[in-house]
Amino acid sequence: MSDIVQKTTTFLRSWGIDPDSVDMHQLLDTFLSEMENGLGGRESSLKMIPTYTEVIGSLPTEQPVIVLDAGGTNFRTCLVTFDTQGKARIEDFRKVSMPGVKQEVSAAQFFSAFADEVERLIDKSDRIGFCFSYAAAITSDHDGIPLVFSKEIKAPEVIGKPVAANLLDELERRGHDVSRKKVAVLNDTVATLLAGQSEASDIPYSGYIGFILGTGTNTAYVEQNNAIGKLGLFDGRSQIINIESGNFDYCPSKLDREFFDSTKQPAYYHLEKMISGAYLGPLSSLVIQKAVETGLLSKTFAERYAALGPVSTTVMSNYLEMPFNEEYALVACCSGNEDDAIALWMILEALIARAGKLTAANLAATVLKSGAGTDPRRPVCINADGTTFYKTEFLKKYTEYYLQTYLQDERKRYYKFVRIEDSPTLGAAIAGLSV
Repeated sequence: MSDIVQKTTTFLRSWGIDPDSVDMHQLLDTFLSEMENGLGGRESSLKMIPTYTEVIGSLPTEQPVIVLDAGGTNFRTCLVTFDTQGKARIEDFRKVSMPGVKQEVSAAQFFSAFADEVERLIDKSDRIGFCFSYAAAITSDHDGIPLVFSKEIKAPEVIGKPVAANLLDELERRGHDVSRKKVAVLNDTVATLLAGQSEASDIPYSGYIGFILGTGTNTAYVEQNNAIGKLGLFDGRSQIINIESGNFDYCPSKLDREFFDSTKQPAYYHLEKMISGAYLGPLSSLVIQKAVETGLLSKTFAERYAALGPVSTTVMSNYLEMPFNEEYALVACCSGNEDDAIALWMILEALIARAGKLTAANLAATVLKSGAGTDPRRPVCINADGTTFYKTEFLKKYTEYYLQTYLQDERKRYYKFVRIEDSPTLGAAIAGLSV
């Protein structure tokens, strides 16, 4: 082992950054315990939000459903129909800006903007699936009550107001008969789970999981109502649970604690801050700075790096993809110094490998809690969405490696990843057809 490899290995271990610093067995036990506490209404970093949405046995075919998709800064509307083979036909698609992006809007203006887009489709179906990708409590009648908006949306009056009921009220005010309209509100992770049903497959899946790893992260799975103690529904049925897994409380090292303390809401979203696209780059910046301070990286590197500014997840991924491409900023920082180049590569690769292990822990705990996947012929379908998961160098590879090791080899639980385009749209359509 070369001197720089040994030094970098020691550095990563001393700061708790290498993936071996994560005790997978202990982590799985903690994750499962937090899931149980959240379901029981006890104190937990995992909210385990009931959605009152079931996974239906078969898709209604040739029945159009109006789909609304509010997420980020865009609001999308379309009509979706599933054919007899389960293939979706998406028609009348339109995308506009979300109300409240450019300037603050009142609740009346907010729901009026939604109604403007729904009116053109209102006579084409009595079923509406509404993917509402903001923090919201889901009610037993499938409505959604916004809890908070991201900073892009400025609509404070809407907080606490059920979005489906208010949308229908606005449509009724405009003279439309909404007495037969049924609306199902769900978030994007739940929609991603449901979209797993829509893909034609010869595999008889034993369960479904929706997983998103992009700017943020979240997971959803199907739970038996009998196990959701905080609801008291002992009816033998099941429903999808929105785990809010990004908020899992876990801090493997003092360096992670330092990073958490530098972010907004330091006490929350610990898992998200170690694996997601919004945070992996900034976290790597902190680790690189420690490597500079300890002398692992040279003074020349430090000077070049200081002029670079914060590192994004894309920038760190680019270095791992093409570490000899001088057009990449981090490659240029290492120019002329092989030790710097090797140390930097090992640091970034370790962070991605650890993120993959933490992602695998999230998914493994979810599969275990679902009770599905015990028959290798009937795996759990994991519909994974998000550019960070697919485009960050090595992240998907390491996630699959650790799932293979700790879930399939050790626990004999089986799963299959799928990637379904337009998952929020398809999932919302399925939810709308199921109410």
